[in-house]
Amino acid sequence: MSEFFQQSIGTRIFAPRPTRKGRVAHSTSSPSTSNLKTPGAWVPRSLALTESAGMLLALAGCGSNLHPTVTPITGTGPASQPASYAFVISQPTSSTTAQGYGTVIDYSGDTIMATAPIGPGPQTFALNGGGSIAWTLNEDGTVSNIPVTTQLQEKQITYSTLNPIPTAGSTSTDPAGIDPVVALFGGSLGLYALDVNLNELDVLTGSPDAFKEDVPVDETPVTVVGVSGATRIFSISQEIPYLTTTTLNGSTVDGGVACNIAPHSVGVNGVADGIETATYTVSSQIPVGVCPDYAVGSPDTRRVFVLNRGSDTITVINSQNNTLDSCVCPSTGCVNQSGDTYTCHPTLPLSTAAATATGITPPNGTTGLPSVAGPVYAEYDSAAEELVVSNYDGNTVNIIDVSLDEYGNDSATFGTTYTVNVGNNPASVTVLADGSRAYTANQTDSTVSVIDLASHTIETTLPVTGHPRTVVSTQNSLYGKVWVASPDSPTVTIIRTDEDIIDTTVLVQGNAVDVRATSFAANLNLSSRLPGAGQPCYLPPADFTSATPLSLANCKVQDASLLSSSSISTELRKK
Repeated sequence: MSEFFQQSIGTRIFAPRPTRKGRVAHSTSSPSTSNLKTPGAWVPRSLALTESAGMLLALAGCGSNLHPTVTPITGTGPASQPASYAFVISQPTSSTTAQGYGTVIDYSGDTIMATAPIGPGPQTFALNGGGSIAWTLNEDGTVSNIPVTTQLQEKQITYSTLNPIPTAGSTSTDPAGIDPVVALFGGSLGLYALDVNLNELDVLTGSPDAFKEDVPVDETPVTVVGVSGATRIFSISQEIPYLTTTTLNGSTVDGGVACNIAPHSVGVNGVADGIETATYTVSSQIPVGVCPDYAVGSPDTRRVFVLNRGSDTITVINSQNNTLDSCVCPSTGCVNQSGDTYTCHPTLPLSTAAATATGITPPNGTTGLPSVAGPVYAEYDSAAEELVVSNYDGNTVNIIDVSLDEYGNDSATFGTTYTVNVGNNPASVTVLADGSRAYTANQTDSTVSVIDLASHTIETTLPVTGHPRTVVSTQNSLYGKVWVASPDSPTVTIIRTDEDIIDTTVLVQGNAVDVRATSFAANLNLSSRLPGAGQPCYLPPADFTSATPLSLANCKVQDASLLSSSSISTELRKK
């Protein structure tokens, strides 16, 4: 305490109390203050004490004590993660024309954020590249335009009309009165719909999407492939009847399921039509394999991979050159700008039978390849530049190196193929954005296989409800989520990827037709997957017997008790 402060306290507190006549009353016990007189001697003692106490408070901490100025600092932290949802379409199995529903499931809380009616009997759907708009193909031939939002309401949904469905028996090209639209593709410039009756690609633009024009393509177009924003897309055609019957191994069957019943006996190669999105014209016709049923493009738009279920191969298209991924090299080989040799790979075999038929051997040999494959779905792993393929008929997954060199040529390891045995009839596969694992929906086993993509081994197998047909994923946080949908169950199974355990299950209204993730961390899944034309049916193969044969009508049934005994679809639309 400073000397000044000590003196001030002594003067203020211990000064003699003044008398009424102005004299100082001296204390006998304090001789040192006997002659003390101050200007404030006439102030009452109580006021002097109050003043002294205030001075104590004012001077407390003076001297060497530090008084820092505190300025609050607002924490910044990382940027908020983008919102991610699973969008599920479902419909009651009691009637094919009953109202279907769209359900938005939150990524973080695994809760239903919104549910709304979306149209009569939704059969399949596609999502745009931003995950903000969904389109469903309905039983009455309309297309629902659905904003994917947590505030989804029925009044927000609009409808587009495509070519009318012929009345059964009114035309020879569609005698059963089957909806001729078999696929939707959510391109960046609008919606594309494939018509197998008129063999055309319908272009719809605007909001709601309205018909703009049609593009003639090869017979029986079943899927479209292209990366959002690409200047060229490809329509994939099977070149076999869809709406009429065909003969397969001596039996008459629906043409629309010939590639499901015996894909390796079809024997007709398909075609990929390159279509320029600026002019909506066909710029190329590229031969592909037997029963092409799905295709995927690389995010850099340099390659397109067409899955051929009937020939156990993948056709590789150089999408920038608009040709097969082939090259004519001198005897010394093709050399890039750095002087390194490279090769081209128009076809990738997925089975030993395909390797023998094509005369092509993967760079790492055929060890591990199954005797039969039957590819039905694939995703591109951007982290490792790999293609991960689910083989429905071979119960396997192929992991294929499809990396390019810096000049866009196939790398020296392009085509290196690894095979992993999974559950029975893997109907689809999804890859995490970091490239660490893949998940397959094993339809017959009612399981999901978790694959370590580094070691090419199975990490674990998880049971799910129903017979899963679709599995999708997102990874926009510390851990990802995997959603699994079974068309014969109202339950959507959710898997946490940090522990690879079942996180929870969510019930939707009616059986889940399909599911998509709105946040695309690794893949752009823009195409619908209608049952038939080589794509797995809604029910597993074991449900189709001599009493309930595999027909186009039965392929779209979601309840085994509703399967028909007819082997030919005479009328699919129930009016």
